[in-house]
Amino acid sequence: MKETRTSRRSREGDQSHRPDQANSPSVKTERSWRGTALDWLKAIAWALAVALLIRQFFFQAFRIPTGSMKETLQIHDYLFANKFLYGAKTPDRLVIPLLNKTLVDGLPQLRLPAIRQPRQGDIIVFEFPEDRNQDYIKRCVAVAGDTVLVRDGILTVNGSVYESNFAVYGGDHSCVPHWREPGRCPPPHSLLDPVSYQRGVYNRQFGPYVVPAGHLFMMGDNRYNSMDSRYWGPLPRELIKGKAEIIYWSFETTFFIPRWERLLLLIDLPPGRAWIQTVVRIAVLSLIAGGIVFYRRRSHA
Repeated sequence: MKETRTSRRSREGDQSHRPDQANSPSVKTERSWRGTALDWLKAIAWALAVALLIRQFFFQAFRIPTGSMKETLQIHDYLFANKFLYGAKTPDRLVIPLLNKTLVDGLPQLRLPAIRQPRQGDIIVFEFPEDRNQDYIKRCVAVAGDTVLVRDGILTVNGSVYESNFAVYGGDHSCVPHWREPGRCPPPHSLLDPVSYQRGVYNRQFGPYVVPAGHLFMMGDNRYNSMDSRYWGPLPRELIKGKAEIIYWSFETTFFIPRWERLLLLIDLPPGRAWIQTVVRIAVLSLIAGGIVFYRRRSHA
């Protein structure tokens, strides 16, 4: 029987309205899932690349595990170090994260130009000379050519009193009490604790020592409880990572209570510039609030 023209058109119309197998819901779902996963992978890869770039050349986060820098830095302070100030550099070795094991050493290295050189008084993060997989943080008390001397617990650099062992510039250094007579100094009393002299062989006497070229002399602000250049020698400048700039988080050991007064705290802010601290906190909080508002508006759009 011959197919009529009307029936043939009807059959062709039915076929044209049938969903194509390539456009079936299952295939669409599979493609959509793959596309979403690929988008997430791309976003994560870009985020990691940007984070690694910032960490290597601009800012890196560090945690304070000991009290060697008290009272300037407290245990459980979390801070950012400025890496581009002294000239950021590419890695010279490959290290396994968390395990701190060196895989490859001696890679070709590129160092960017420095904005300025390290100065006396800078708080610096660096690789520990005796184990480069450990990061230390100390204060630079002397640069190349300076003469460092400790007598009766008082630090002098080039013949001038630098700090007491507790890094108090305005402390009374004229009277150092004997450990058997801690109260013999008239007010204002010395802030040196003579009992602590016994905690380290160089707490009472050290030097004179001339800092060699290409090196810095590093000491902790808590001089009596600091393993520093008095013990392991001067710091080669190529081991410098960056200058400590701002504390972004801090908490007490007990119950992890935040130290609110130390959040977004600029480190070693010069006297008379307290207004900078206020400006920084307002700016950071404004950026956070602006980001939240932008995200909420975008999510409801």
